[in-house]
Amino acid sequence: MNRSKVQWTVRYTFLNVAYFAAFCTVHAYAAVYLLSKGFSNTEVGVLLAVANVTSAILQPIIADIIDRPGPLTNRRFIMISVMIILVGSIVLKLAPFSKAVIFIVYALIYMIQFAYQPVMTALCFEYQKAGCDIMYGLARGLGSASFAFTSMFIGGIVEENGVAILLWVNIVTMIISLLIAFTFKKPQGTRDNGTAVEATEGSGKKSSNLATFIRDYPAFVVFLSATICFFFAHNMINDFMIKIINNLGGNETELGFANFLQAILELPVMALIAIVLKKISAERLLMISGVAFFVKILLLVFAKGMPMMYVSQSVQIFAYAVFIPAGAYYVSKTMDEQDQVKGQAFITSAITIGGVFSNLISGVILDHFGILTMLITGSAVCAVGVVIAIVAMTKLPHRKAK
Repeated sequence: MNRSKVQWTVRYTFLNVAYFAAFCTVHAYAAVYLLSKGFSNTEVGVLLAVANVTSAILQPIIADIIDRPGPLTNRRFIMISVMIILVGSIVLKLAPFSKAVIFIVYALIYMIQFAYQPVMTALCFEYQKAGCDIMYGLARGLGSASFAFTSMFIGGIVEENGVAILLWVNIVTMIISLLIAFTFKKPQGTRDNGTAVEATEGSGKKSSNLATFIRDYPAFVVFLSATICFFFAHNMINDFMIKIINNLGGNETELGFANFLQAILELPVMALIAIVLKKISAERLLMISGVAFFVKILLLVFAKGMPMMYVSQSVQIFAYAVFIPAGAYYVSKTMDEQDQVKGQAFITSAITIGGVFSNLISGVILDHFGILTMLITGSAVCAVGVVIAIVAMTKLPHRKAK
């Protein structure tokens, strides 16, 4: 591995490590934090749904703006997002207790953090095309490892000392993220929002509008429906994991271990994804991941104790760990350069929409019918997603014929 590849990969890795440490405290511990502040399961679901709806709407809009020539670039949007989360975390730390304030600020933090996730991915492929050799899979996998270790240690600390530590982690990681993003500049001779100056100026291509995008990438557009189904089930588990674990006899410590297990298993798959893609196409990997999402939640339907919970979390190695890098490479391989930020954003939007439906439905089902009914519902929706994914990836064209 040459020195340049190491330098760029290390810097991008630190950006991922800081991001996913904060993602753990904001997303994996959302229910823990909000329930401790007096929110009901239904109120938690509504708050997360509001944040997810807003994020899903904003992500394609932001991507379209970034895809066009102008001052808003991937790197600049990341810095803006980081500053918003930093300020929001400080407000939650210092503001007097008020459910209304917590609702607004936490929803904003949750939404912004989702909104800049696809921009992080697009940033890597943008820099790669500008000549910066970055190992995306390794960096993204180490981001998952950061999530894993944060979750492992934070669970016990929260159980013993309360939820205040979650905000401190947000504040520290956002300061680190801001410093890294500020110094993460491409080599001279490249634009801040594109690839090489010569290539950007000579291409003459514009970002596709929504109608053109749908027409040009039919398989991808249909697959987004499957993604919504997969992440309906995935978010159902993650957002209400503390309730599932409580039902199986565990507590916050077991929550930390469960999150650690699923996240640390993502590292080897993501780190080796470039090698895997030489043997198995991104399209086939996306179908495999869908089946794994289904198996993961179905196992919880029959779980009688924490061992089965850990088995379910282990299936993450074929589910989320495969889906995220395979989706990123599928977009990079299939779409024109000027559509790639939009493509990454649509994947995250579909993930977010799946979360919206999960937030709206899961909390209500949990309050009125219990955990088993919630998990059976998630399994059924995920099974529909598997069928849609197979149809999209095997029966539809990935690019409209020119």
